[in-house]
Amino acid sequence: MTASVYIAGPAAWNRIVLLDRLPEPVPHMQFALDEWETLGGTSAGKALGLAGLSRPVALHALIGDDADGERVRAALAAGGVTLLDEASDRTERHCNLMTRDGARVSLYLSSPTDAPTGPSPDVLAAMADADAIVLDLAERSRRLVPAARATGRSIWTDLHDYDGESSFHRPFLEAADAVFMNADAIGDPLPFLRRVIDGGASLAVCTLGAEGAVAVDRAGAVHRVAAEPVEVVDTNGAGDAFMSGVLHATLDGASVPEALRAGARHAASVLGTRHLHPVLDAHL
Repeated sequence: MTASVYIAGPAAWNRIVLLDRLPEPVPHMQFALDEWETLGGTSAGKALGLAGLSRPVALHALIGDDADGERVRAALAAGGVTLLDEASDRTERHCNLMTRDGARVSLYLSSPTDAPTGPSPDVLAAMADADAIVLDLAERSRRLVPAARATGRSIWTDLHDYDGESSFHRPFLEAADAVFMNADAIGDPLPFLRRVIDGGASLAVCTLGAEGAVAVDRAGAVHRVAAEPVEVVDTNGAGDAFMSGVLHATLDGASVPEALRAGARHAASVLGTRHLHPVLDAHL
């Protein structure tokens, strides 16, 4: 039986605005090079990536009963993702100002209200039935940490641009067996990755954009992988695709170097589309 994954975290509806440069903090006018709407959210990206690799995946997300929510649900269904849809008063919505080289400013236009309730029986069952649990950065996911740890399943998390200090990230970091992040705010990532392993994780990975990624395994060995050559259309979701590829390969028994190469290949497949996964090209 194929190992399955439970993911908790954001799914959103996004407007992407492509610019020749990010706006300066002064009043001015700029012309957009292009713009489009698409599915967004780090957890939606990971779920689509795993489903695209034929990995059974359940996504637990807060989604509103509104037009944006219907778009999110339809896109996830088109990507083969099983959705554990927790009702909210509104759907998360972003406007991402992007440049061709991947610089981004994300404007949060709408955030779902997260009622402080415990996990439902369906969520507890999905976590218990999964072979791996992904907890992405969100208040709902943070409250799920105790329940996730109680399952005894492997927990994976993505700290994104963690600076090594933020208290919000701490429960995710302390619970995770595999930790992913990018290098935007950490400087040299190796000292931090080694501290993650010393703290009990079995894998710590930092993506480096066009330079690939670096990882430290449970034995303290350092592994590097180069980025796959690709003509970049849009960088949104590339980090999520990388983590999905690594997780998928790891569940299939791959070594760390093999899993990192699988992640790099999977990230390249997303860099060539303006959506979170090529499967959405035919639907959006």
